[in-house]
Amino acid sequence: MTDMAQTTIGARMGAGLAAAAVALGVTQLAAAFFSPAADSRTAVGTSVINLTPGPVKEWAIQTFGTADKTFLTVMVLVVIGAVAAISAIWERSRVPLGSVMIAVLGLLGSLAVLSRPGSGPLDVIPTALGTAGAIATLRLLTSDRIREQTPAETPDPGRRRSLLTLGFVGIGALSGVAGTVLTRQRRSVAGERDSFALPKPASPAPPIPPDVQPGDAALPSFITPNEDFYRIDTALTVPQISRADWKLRIHGMVDREITYTFADLEQFEAVQAAVTLACVSNPVGGNLISNAMWTGYRIRDLLQRSGISPDADMVLSSSSDGFTVGTPVEALTDGRDSLLAVGMNGVPLPVEHGYPARMVVPGLYGFVSATKWVVDMEVTRFDRAQAYWTMRGWSAQAPIKTQSRIDVPRSGQRVAAGPVTVGGVAWAQHRGVKAVDVRIDDGPWQPATLGAAYSNDTWRLWTFDWQATPGAHRVTARATDNTGAVQTEEPSSPAPDGATGWPSITVEVR
Repeated sequence: MTDMAQTTIGARMGAGLAAAAVALGVTQLAAAFFSPAADSRTAVGTSVINLTPGPVKEWAIQTFGTADKTFLTVMVLVVIGAVAAISAIWERSRVPLGSVMIAVLGLLGSLAVLSRPGSGPLDVIPTALGTAGAIATLRLLTSDRIREQTPAETPDPGRRRSLLTLGFVGIGALSGVAGTVLTRQRRSVAGERDSFALPKPASPAPPIPPDVQPGDAALPSFITPNEDFYRIDTALTVPQISRADWKLRIHGMVDREITYTFADLEQFEAVQAAVTLACVSNPVGGNLISNAMWTGYRIRDLLQRSGISPDADMVLSSSSDGFTVGTPVEALTDGRDSLLAVGMNGVPLPVEHGYPARMVVPGLYGFVSATKWVVDMEVTRFDRAQAYWTMRGWSAQAPIKTQSRIDVPRSGQRVAAGPVTVGGVAWAQHRGVKAVDVRIDDGPWQPATLGAAYSNDTWRLWTFDWQATPGAHRVTARATDNTGAVQTEEPSSPAPDGATGWPSITVEVR
């Protein structure tokens, strides 16, 4: 009787899934004892991100928003499980094609690990152990010896195989959970972060006047709470960097190379500034924008110590996980408060937002300004170097466009006839918002009431009082910045330098 007849296709696929579970679980557990680069799941996911075409990445961000990393992680696990299950169908005692495929997956995982910043040869050991465990599991579960060891009187000869399969799935799951917990215990900087006292700003931000927040509408808070601040980046696993280990290297077109430790930052003047950050992937009316009070050090002070070449026009900054950002030198050295931020809304940076240090540059979309977990700044030129997103077709320089958003009422909402408050936010970082106008259907543009302006680097909240009449209506908004530029009606997608168009909603008035 052939191997295929001895073991059903379903049982073989189950064996493949069990092998995948063991591979992932053992690798996760073993990786806890090596460097962060040894996490092959993150390494493979990051490689997938790096190899994915820009339009596909943009689709994922538009579709899943801040859940894009969760989606990618799940998809990586699903693909690994599917490949292992299908490969197991062809596993034979003499021609172990399934085992060969698992070995190939292990090799690809090892190569992904070696491609990570800071990785070394020893970091492939967890992947090798996981791969060996998966092959051993597959060989055992597809072996005829299990059938031979089943008592003849057993009503279901496959029962022993099924129980073993479930057992190995459980072993893989428990190993993965244990590895995740152990990794967090060994590497987490949460305790260190909680004990960090922010530097006292020599130049504190002006107090926020109460009238920045219109009181008659359920608008977003002028200052976005840390837990609500949007997060878009390429880090599948949030880097855990202690202040003792953090260093910032400044090099390239400079008179002298400098490496700052976290303690070295104390020699610079600490400042505080409210700055609104926006993601270039934010669609018209989207929510990938937030406002926070940042504490940190002026980047221009750090750069001046190194002596920037007059020919340099770009700083290529790198995060600890290898992500790169290209920022105009001018934006980092002019009068704006471009910060190496260490605090956010009065507390140390949340780890997912860049602890222990990140860049915050007013007026530019995040992909050219807001490097998290920043550890390197190379002073160079735009015609000599490209950053992560510019290599994928996005603009090298991307000033934030004048935009607005309608937050209330919600599109599609039913409201009662009579007084209705329409409201939202508008932004034009580093220029400021001068006016917001609202139009009902095809009627005339009418001025909205603006909350107090805090600074040109923050968004501005607005409201509009509307006497709503029964029926379906379309409400449209547009902003005007302090240069007199009006938000353009012409619609465009986020690529390559930010979406344009007027935000609008439809409401049903009863």
